[in-house]
Amino acid sequence: MSRLRFELRYWTGDTPWDSGVTPPEVIEFLDRTAPGRVLELGCGTGTNAIAMAQRGWQVTAIDFSARALQRARRKARQANAPVRFLQRDVTRLDDLPGPFDLALDIGCFHSLEPAVRSRYASAVARRLRPQAVYMLYAFLDPDEGWPAEAEIRRLLGIDFELAVLEHGEFNGRPSGWFTWIRRS
Repeated sequence: MSRLRFELRYWTGDTPWDSGVTPPEVIEFLDRTAPGRVLELGCGTGTNAIAMAQRGWQVTAIDFSARALQRARRKARQANAPVRFLQRDVTRLDDLPGPFDLALDIGCFHSLEPAVRSRYASAVARRLRPQAVYMLYAFLDPDEGWPAEAEIRRLLGIDFELAVLEHGEFNGRPSGWFTWIRRS
């Protein structure tokens, strides 16, 4: 049902998460890091994928919404940004050629059903090279169905070391910007 809900929201244009702006945390990272291979999880209409491609990154961007990817491909063509957009399940990544130097997830993990979050964490870890960076933005409110910070730490702490965590709030929801480093 979640996939259908997202697809419908993209078709109707009811996508408040699609700001069309790459967050400053991502821009700051890109500005201080040499380009490499990046995997964006839950790319939506491609705003961040395009920003990374324009800075020289080799971008593979994934979403399960056909409508979001249709818009993303159009935006990337208009921006002359080479991005490989794929429609797929973010918990099943084994056929992707790796390894990647960076993974970016802005709001995908927290939208997953709790039962598949551990599969997602393992899938992402398998696609990243040792010492790769994984940037994750997530709402942190289990009372509203979002993951708890402790759950994120438990699931990702197996394969990643937490380098930075910035707590914040978005429209009254507690949130966190996590920067993880893939363990060797």
